[in-house]
Amino acid sequence: MARRKSKAKQQEEFLKGVIGLSFVVPGLLVLNMTKSIELGAVAAFIGLVIAIVIMILVNNAKAERLKKSGIADIDKMDGIQFERYLGYLFQAQGYKTQVTQAAGDYGADLVLQKDGVKIVVQAKRYSKNVGIKAVQEAQASIAHYGAAEAWVVSNSDYTAAAYELAKSNKVKLINRDGLIEMILSMNPGTAPTPKAVIEHTPAQEIVCPKCGSKLVLRSGPKGQFYGCSSFPKCRYIKQIEVS
Repeated sequence: MARRKSKAKQQEEFLKGVIGLSFVVPGLLVLNMTKSIELGAVAAFIGLVIAIVIMILVNNAKAERLKKSGIADIDKMDGIQFERYLGYLFQAQGYKTQVTQAAGDYGADLVLQKDGVKIVVQAKRYSKNVGIKAVQEAQASIAHYGAAEAWVVSNSDYTAAAYELAKSNKVKLINRDGLIEMILSMNPGTAPTPKAVIEHTPAQEIVCPKCGSKLVLRSGPKGQFYGCSSFPKCRYIKQIEVS
């Protein structure tokens, strides 16, 4: 089952449609009124220039919006930093927030409480779409924590299967667009910026099981992975789990 297109994707397709019509319609109207191919071409060209200017302005506004949200810094976070940041984000919205222990969290990275309602949250700082495993873990954590709802929050998007499973299990999915909207809807200064969280929260250190050196985040043809810092002496790699 195809899922609904994101708001950003819908806006992008709408903009492309406007650009397409912006030079076709004026050109046809002038051609119909004057019967002059030359004047019709001039009208079409002027319409195209106006559309390009509008597109540049819209793209600049979009880039400024993304910069203001700090999403680029969120993409650089490790899992622990992302959980801490979400904790600050929900606190600023009036939730009593508890970040669970990294080990033995029973499917929930955060536990929120507000107006007597408890919500469990899975935080997924991924470079790829989040799959059904996160939905399953979030839904399973409801019983353990005695929660009323389960959410999954990611800086990425979700697979079609994850959306379908979340719908049938009543798990709320907050994707990249939703996270950006959440950040921008807050009053400035009510929560630390993503950059500030990174600076004040030490990155989670992962050690190579073969040689004991630190594993570092790297990118390859199939996406991001952890590689040994002593490469090429040690060629150990650890794939980033994407369910």
